[in-house]
Amino acid sequence: MAGQATHAPPSSRTIWKAITAAGLGNAVEWFDFALYGYLATDYIEKVLLPPSASPTVKALEVWGIFAISFLIRPLGSIVLGPLGDKVGRKAILSLTIIAMCIGTAGLGLIPSYATIGVWAPILLILVRLVQGFSTGGEYAGAATFIAEYAPNKRRGFLGSFLEAGTYVGFILGSAMVLILTLTLSDSSMLSWGWRIPFFVAAPLGLIGAYLRTRLSDTPEFNEAAERGELRTPFLQMLVANWRRMLTLVGIVILLNIGYYILLTYLPSYLQSVLKLTATQSSLVAIGIYVMMLILIAPVGTLSDKFGRKPMLQIAAGGFFLFSVPCFLLINSHNVVGMTVGLVVMALLLLPMASTIPATLPALFPTRVRYGAFAIGYNVTTSLFGGTAPAIATLLIAATGSNLIPGFYLMLAALIAAPAVLLMPETAKISLSDVGTVREKTSSVATA
Repeated sequence: MAGQATHAPPSSRTIWKAITAAGLGNAVEWFDFALYGYLATDYIEKVLLPPSASPTVKALEVWGIFAISFLIRPLGSIVLGPLGDKVGRKAILSLTIIAMCIGTAGLGLIPSYATIGVWAPILLILVRLVQGFSTGGEYAGAATFIAEYAPNKRRGFLGSFLEAGTYVGFILGSAMVLILTLTLSDSSMLSWGWRIPFFVAAPLGLIGAYLRTRLSDTPEFNEAAERGELRTPFLQMLVANWRRMLTLVGIVILLNIGYYILLTYLPSYLQSVLKLTATQSSLVAIGIYVMMLILIAPVGTLSDKFGRKPMLQIAAGGFFLFSVPCFLLINSHNVVGMTVGLVVMALLLLPMASTIPATLPALFPTRVRYGAFAIGYNVTTSLFGGTAPAIATLLIAATGSNLIPGFYLMLAALIAAPAVLLMPETAKISLSDVGTVREKTSSVATA
């Protein structure tokens, strides 16, 4: 019967291999983002960009180039996402992780502006474009890969390990920069030390690529292929699922602004706005990431028990109510106040971060899941995620208010709330049922 499994479910060992393979790619992606966040203003800006008398202009240049990589992500998703629905998840995920590693390692090889002039920022833009194109197919594919391997009743728990890869990447990146800044002189860091962390991505990516090639494609994809469901034209399916796409966009706006403000922009904010040292900023951020890494899986389990919607409602409501008060505490120049503000922000992000990898793939049928997810996710990330640091920097400079990131998060929560309220509950339902009459029955029963 269509929609029913025709193969034996994968073993626990195979499921954990799939989770590790998918999580490593996410770790490499966010390892790079962490490095850029920590090294942007002190090293990349000084070594690879032309000198400027205005600190605001310099900050906008370095974060503008960070945002450029996000402009290409929709193109990557348009190319790689539908390919993942046509040729399989595994092949595209192997390609994306290799390309990400080439881009990250390439950044560490760029000669200085003093050596090659304008070619330094041009090469920086080029490697960011390579990274952006490849990440256009990475996250959606990795989340789909895990969701289609995971048992229905454990998708929240197992999917949360994809986000654990995010925090592992951030912790590794933060720790490497901290160790280097503590052990090397300022001149050594500026000369060559800042480049070292970028080279670490290469072996991580090779391990991830090896693990991905050793796995078969997901049971869900293989069964859909056997049933002949993958022959439906992609554009036709995309149009048929436009409501689900809008739901995804609303949720992802808050997810991305939360992530890129708290995890990528935070180190630069602590240094440039609150005047913390690089070491202090690194220690604060590492503490936040470690806390989130410890809590991510237990919170993911809660979404299996109580549903995805309640978790997302808590996140959206919390960000709307507490973002500005949190930034008031962060800007208090009081250690206790700053700590409380940062911890509360992290705790608000956790219900969303732990739930998203199980929620978003389940919005779409198997035959369009990778492509629809990738396009919706990356277009939204391009517009609202990668631009968040640059927008925050520009608005703080224009208004003189250090609370701008809090107001920005509050607006994102307001946009996400209707999407969360209108989305179908996807906890415990079979992914084979998505887009069918059985989905409505399963969703009602779950609720």
